[in-house]
Order: sequence, then structure tokens, then C-alpha cells
Amino acid sequence: MGKLNLANLKKTIYYLRRNGLKNTWHAAKERMDERNALPYSFVPITEEEAASQRKASEDMNVTFSIAVPTYHTKEEQLHEMIESVLDQTYPKWELLLADASSDDSVEKVVKTFADDRIRYIRLLENAGISENTNRAIEAACGEYTGLLDHDDVLTADALYEMAVAIETKKAAGVEVKLLYSDEDKCNGDRTLYFEPHQKEDFNLDLLLSNNYFCHFMVLESELIKKLRFRKDYDGAQDYDLALRAVSELLGSEEQIVHIGKVLYHWRCHADSTAQNPQSKQYAYEAGKRAVQNFADSYGFEAKAEHLKHLGFYRLKYKENPLKTRADLGAVGGKLIKKGKIIGGRLTRQGDVYYRDLPVAFSGPFHRAVLQQDAEAVDIRCIQVKEECYPIFERIVGVPYRETAVCESYGKGADGWRIFDVSVLPENSDYVKISIELGKALTDAGYRILWEPELKKNM
Repeated sequence: MGKLNLANLKKTIYYLRRNGLKNTWHAAKERMDERNALPYSFVPITEEEAASQRKASEDMNVTFSIAVPTYHTKEEQLHEMIESVLDQTYPKWELLLADASSDDSVEKVVKTFADDRIRYIRLLENAGISENTNRAIEAACGEYTGLLDHDDVLTADALYEMAVAIETKKAAGVEVKLLYSDEDKCNGDRTLYFEPHQKEDFNLDLLLSNNYFCHFMVLESELIKKLRFRKDYDGAQDYDLALRAVSELLGSEEQIVHIGKVLYHWRCHADSTAQNPQSKQYAYEAGKRAVQNFADSYGFEAKAEHLKHLGFYRLKYKENPLKTRADLGAVGGKLIKKGKIIGGRLTRQGDVYYRDLPVAFSGPFHRAVLQQDAEAVDIRCIQVKEECYPIFERIVGVPYRETAVCESYGKGADGWRIFDVSVLPENSDYVKISIELGKALTDAGYRILWEPELKKNM
């Protein structure tokens, strides 16, 4: 948040205990550098934009249910959450409040709102976050169900943007099953907004590294009612749900939609995982189990492990994943020069992800240390699956030949070996070749895994 406070101090001490002085120093240095970046300010839609959206909504027919589990929610925060739904420019919604409080404090607040779209569900017992939310999901009547925490708020255009995305895809012949938006964080009294999370479009291996879908996530009601939350994953129930939903949709990934706009404010306070990552250690263990469950279901032969930063994971494969994952066509790593990243994962335009980032840093939202899918990777640090050699040779123009084990990941015959770039003609345009190869592999239906532990010094 850009200032020293008790919460940040606690996080630093906890990180030090887990990861040691050297790693803590690098993390603190990176954090200080981030604070020198341009300040962030959330800009809500204007009254003119709101009026235009309300008018456009008259011609749209998507219906939403918003599922919210409540439990002794603070009155002010409950008011703000409900008001954020009432303020939606898109009107075709219902708000389902599944209340497990031991008193009537939540019910009293709800009764102050005279809107029949708000449905209060009194729970007879507190069965935990997953089962409590399931009660709201079961009662949902909308075509789509969105998930909202009891102390967070939506932006006024959240449902409008979701409806537009759904109807736009439908006009193109695609039935959307899952949507997620960008988000930011706010302090307790919502006087400060920070850490805007500008997310990627669907990226399977990035999702297996961290629940970057997070908020605001909306699913087709039929799908979420089929999957439901699982009590055994309380604390990481959203992550478990997202992974199982994605499992249902692999092969039809056009049904997963990312809306690149902040539509959700995640409130940070002393007890929230957003502010105090050790407050719910069990949640991170549940998240690791969710990742492991997904890997096991697809026969990845990998073990899910915690990274240095809580809530972030990696799959450690028992052997080269090119052998155990049918979906992978290649694995690429990063190029390092003078302690900084100069190459690795590429955009289709040839830009380098994480360029000039010190190798000791983890990057924004720790993405630079996370396994992730890539559109292309630098050909100077790539290993290609044997069945993809014909694609490689057609695009690159030379036979595929490997060189010595690439440093820092794996040893022996089953370790990482990379393409011997010396067989290319002099003055080859490595970036152009890399992009063309990446397009050919992905067009053929393969994923390209960017593995941050695969490194080559230049």
C-alpha cells in the first residue's frame, strides 16, 4: 500500500521466517521499487456513461444471481456491499444473502432495503463458507451466478459489462460458461484504492500457479449448480471451483471470458487474506490440494508445491512434462544477462515478458516466477516435443537438434535439453523465428509452457 504499517511489518516478519534473510531482502527491495511506480486511482464511470448503460440494458435479456454468504458482517460494510449491487446500471439481477449469523444483525440491515430483488436466506447452522454459499447457489434463478464476498463491493458497471460480454459471444455462436474481470483492492473505509490486478486472458498453467481469476467471477448457473463448492476446500473454495470449471471447459476455451476492466473492489482489513496472508494458512494448503487434484485428474505426474509467496504454487514434475502432458508441444525458459531477464516468454508482437527484471525479483503479482502458457518462447531456450519436430523443421528450416542440459532444472537423460541454436544460419532473426514457431505450435493445438526455472545465461 506504499507505507509502513503493522500489517506490512507482520507480513515481512512471516516472510523472513519462511524464506530467510536473502530472499526477504530481495522481496523488500522489489516492494520498495513498486512503490515508486505511478500512483493508482480508480475512476468510476460517469453519470453519462451510467445513463447510457441503463438505456442499453433495456435491450439485453441476461439474468444474474449474486451469491453472498454472510456471517456477522459489519453493518457499514454490509450496507456498502448491498448498495453496490443496487447501484448496478444493469437491472436484471437478484441478490441472494445466505446468512449463518447467530443473531439477527444481518437480517435487520437487509430489512432496511425495500427491493424485492434482494432475497434473504436464513441458515439454521454455520456449516462453513462452502456449504453456506451452496445454499445461495441452490436458490439462484438467474442464468448466471456471480460470487461476491460480504465485505467487498462491485463497481456500478460490473453486471452490465458481464451482460455485454455474454451477448456479444452469443451473437458469435458461443455460449459463455465462465467470466472473470480485473479487480483492485481498497482499504477498510474505501478512501484508498490500490494494487489494480490487470489479468491475462485464459492461461491454464498460470491458473495452476495461482487463482488469478479471483474476483469478479461469474459462472453459468447450470454449471455452478452442478459443481458446487466443496467443503473440504474451505478457504480456497473459489480456486477449487475455478479449476474444476476449467476442467469442464478444456477444449472449448472460447467459453471462458476475461473482461479487462476493474469491476470488483477487494476490501483489505487486518483479518483478510488480502492484507494478512498468514491469517488463513489453511486456505493456502487447500489451494495446494486443489492444484494437486487437477494435476492428478489429468495424469500430469507432478507434485504441487508452495512457492515463497503464499497462495502461489508450482507443479514439480517427476519427469519432463513433455513426456507426461499430451497438451504440451514445447517448454521454454528465460534468457539472463547481467542478472536481468532479457528474453523468454514472448508476445505475438515480439515483446519480452518481464524484460529487464532482476532475476531475484518475482515481478508484478509474482508472475515472473510462475509457470504459465505462452504464445511463443525464445528459440534460444526451448525444448520441443519429439512429435512436434516436423512442425519445428517446417517453420525453422533446419533439423531439430539438442544441446547440453540447460542449467538449473533437471539432470541426466530426463533433464531439460534445449535446441542447439548454433545450427541456425548466422544473423538469424531469433525473435521472428520464435513467434512463427509459437504460432505454428498453438495453431496445431499444443500449449507452450514457460518454465521460469529453466534458465540460460547469455
